Amino acid sequence: MKLAFSTLGVPGTPVAEVVRLAAANGYQGVELRVHPEEPVHLGLSSLERADVVEAFKAGGVEILTLAGYVQVAAEGDDEPVLAELTELVKLARDLGASSVRVFPGGGDQERAEADATAARRLGAAAPAAADMGVSILLETHDSHRAGLDVARVVATVGHPRIGAIWDVLHTWLAGEEPAAGRAVLAPHLGYVQVKDVASADDLTPLPLGSGVLPLAECLDGSGPDSWVCWEYEKRWHPGAAELPDLLAAGREYLLRLGAPKQ
Repeated sequence: MKLAFSTLGVPGTPVAEVVRLAAANGYQGVELRVHPEEPVHLGLSSLERADVVEAFKAGGVEILTLAGYVQVAAEGDDEPVLAELTELVKLARDLGASSVRVFPGGGDQERAEADATAARRLGAAAPAAADMGVSILLETHDSHRAGLDVARVVATVGHPRIGAIWDVLHTWLAGEEPAAGRAVLAPHLGYVQVKDVASADDLTPLPLGSGVLPLAECLDGSGPDSWVCWEYEKRWHPGAAELPDLLAAGREYLLRLGAPKQ
């Protein structure tokens, strides 16, 4: 099992410090949040992009994915959605990231309509992403919370560069059993995104293993080359404990869960 953490847990932290935290705590990768308030965003110059690449190379840490905010099922014209997605994929290419994260964002649309919109846009973006060596991963989130929802869209596209991120909180909130989520997502899975919370009514991030999420079941069957990313949502819960103080214990917890069963 290869481990990463999301910069959502250390909002606004300079890239060099993020890399240092990962290397010092035994994480092989980082999920980089791409947003104007973060050091990594779509407006980076070519020199700034080169600096990010050098920082990760020097630290021996991999950029697991660029976590963007493109909503592929959102209502409206395709053009602005595809334009933003294209820029996100280009940034991933320039930084050496193998994938980008997108959200569904289908809102209150009928399921079939949201599915069709997402599949059409993902299908349109797939060839160029493939040419750039980047995969586009649709996260279990918002209008497509369950693994079954995301798998339905990704399977419709049917392109090897279109896959899924399994955010275990959202499939749990959808009432989907971990075994069922894994079964439908397995053919498309880029990586698993873990977290822990006290309850469905209190989503304040907690140290891994101290909440109610069935993390052991979610990670059952993860292989040695499987990526697992800890998304600690400090950005949305500023009163939560500081992630850097939790990283070492979180790594040990995940490695225990991923150890071969005797």
